[in-house]
Amino acid sequence: MRFRQIHLDFHTSEKIPAIGEKFDPKQFQAALRAGHVDSITVFSKCHHGWAYHPSKANEMHPNLHFNLLGEQIKAAHEIGVKTPVYLSAGLDEKLAVRHPEWLVRNADETLAGGSSNFSLPAYHKFCFNSPYLDILLEQIKEVCENFDADGIFLDIVCVQPCYCHNCRQTLIDEGKDPYDEKAVMELAERVYANYTRRVRETVDSVKPGLPIFHNSGHVTRGRRDLAFMNSHLELESLPTGGWGYDHFPLSAAYVRTLGMEFLGMTGKFHTTWGEFGGFKHPNAIRYEVALSAACGAKCSVGDQLAPNGEMDMATYELIGAGYRELEEKEEWLDHVNSVADIAVLSQENSSAGHEGQGLHDLGAVRMLLEGHYLFDVIDQEADFNHYQVIILPDQFAVNEELKLKLQTYIDNGGKILASGISCLKDGKFLFDLGADYRGQSEWRPIYFRPLFSMQDLGKTAFVCYTQAEYVEKTNSGTEIGSFESPYFNRTREHFCSHQHAPNSGKHAGAGMTQGKDGIYIAWQVFTDYAQKGELFAKRTVQHALNLLLGENKTLKTSLPAQGVTTLMKQTKQKRLIHHLLYASPVKRGDVEVIEDIVPIYEIKSELKIKEKINRVYLAPSMEDLLFTQEGNSLTYVLPKLECHQMVVLDFNEE
Repeated sequence: MRFRQIHLDFHTSEKIPAIGEKFDPKQFQAALRAGHVDSITVFSKCHHGWAYHPSKANEMHPNLHFNLLGEQIKAAHEIGVKTPVYLSAGLDEKLAVRHPEWLVRNADETLAGGSSNFSLPAYHKFCFNSPYLDILLEQIKEVCENFDADGIFLDIVCVQPCYCHNCRQTLIDEGKDPYDEKAVMELAERVYANYTRRVRETVDSVKPGLPIFHNSGHVTRGRRDLAFMNSHLELESLPTGGWGYDHFPLSAAYVRTLGMEFLGMTGKFHTTWGEFGGFKHPNAIRYEVALSAACGAKCSVGDQLAPNGEMDMATYELIGAGYRELEEKEEWLDHVNSVADIAVLSQENSSAGHEGQGLHDLGAVRMLLEGHYLFDVIDQEADFNHYQVIILPDQFAVNEELKLKLQTYIDNGGKILASGISCLKDGKFLFDLGADYRGQSEWRPIYFRPLFSMQDLGKTAFVCYTQAEYVEKTNSGTEIGSFESPYFNRTREHFCSHQHAPNSGKHAGAGMTQGKDGIYIAWQVFTDYAQKGELFAKRTVQHALNLLLGENKTLKTSLPAQGVTTLMKQTKQKRLIHHLLYASPVKRGDVEVIEDIVPIYEIKSELKIKEKINRVYLAPSMEDLLFTQEGNSLTYVLPKLECHQMVVLDFNEE
């Protein structure tokens, strides 16, 4: 995969005239050069359903009069730029109007997708358990036969529950209730698997092994089967488009454990897809591109071509601000593996918002990023023994198989950090976390009093907004923090002040305990942090992690909280790459914006590593840094960080 990609949207209404009339191969090439682009995803078919080339399997846009796709591919290949080809798989509004009986239906017969009917300007989603699938496969095959495509990108696809007449009849024929949710979801899984299998067969019948990606807007953690239906992964994550700046680091931290090539897909837009005339600040592009690199990903930036086919040079000058820097860094970015002390064991709920992420995962990753811990996000199939600590955040239900795997991990020296109702079964803890369970706490909110010194904060009790549990310390356990109750819960008869009753000072159970297997925090601290961002919650988790890691914590750095840091290893080149990034997104309206990037200075980092380092230098400038290494401890000071810096540590044979 190439590092510097463009995803070129071109969803163009038939009501717009003169499609592609200003397309000029030289101008197209000039834009790609200005953007330092090495791959661009170009269009065969858009959401409106039109083809942008002569077609027997589809219909060419009525106001296009030449082979736009062919000309784009030819121009790009002339300058060494790859051209994966896009087809809108789930949406085809032209065909939706003609064959509404092939569309995905909700249980009440309304249409799924952008609108429940045809009265609004919106797209409507197709069911792949209908004749539409054969039409789509012919369109894909035509592209493979007629064009020098470097891959196939299929959009708006996922495991989709459907109650259309085809799906209902399939279940009836199988003797099942077509309105039984379990049966409907099981069919949805089969329909999607059949779709991806037939796409692979169709492509391989013409171009065996051609890369294919099926885009659903999010890679579901814990669904390796779905991930492996792709040849690579593209993490659609436009920070300004609703995903926010937290989504990509979380998603990348999971995907990089799967052993697949992947890229991060952001956009040049101020908001999201379909925004003509919207532009980010160049510093935002620089940061987002660097964030992809630091997380082990290649990069893709979304753009939308004007109907007349002319590339907007301002867009490619903007993208070039990030890709110019990335081009110089690629030598240190390819074939990397993350170095991580901690793993967040994700139990993602795919229905939790359009990003598909639970608040507990989000809060955990946010704390780890801000605390500058080295971490991955894993599923239950991962090798646990890569990590010193595994976090089970807030609501993790442990079945018997996972219990045995975690016990083996603990027996091998690993530690658990659990919170909320994680690691509980039948009213008992599955592991020795220093606590006995007594039931759900009656108090909400409740107050947490740490029995340790908390950085930046004095000795007091802090309010916890999420549900707490009532536990008591075991005889062999250690109480690290305690709960205290409010005077009463807020009701019509009992209320005080504007929000909740003050702390009564009465003991209400242990709030944080430690046993031989790890540490337990007795409320949903990660969800709390995702929703409220309380400093004490983050400091509590950091204290727990520091206790569990002890002297084995790989990285300590003076980077401020909004900084991001990762450590990657290039085994073949015998080097570690320490990434440091710094920017501060701000909320303007409902959009997170990066404008100013303020340089910071004299950042000290200490790494505990077994490799003997023989050189430390900045990449790509190749400037040497002074460092000291005593035993396994290496220290250096980065004089200046402006947006992104790679510090490279060359080592001898281990």
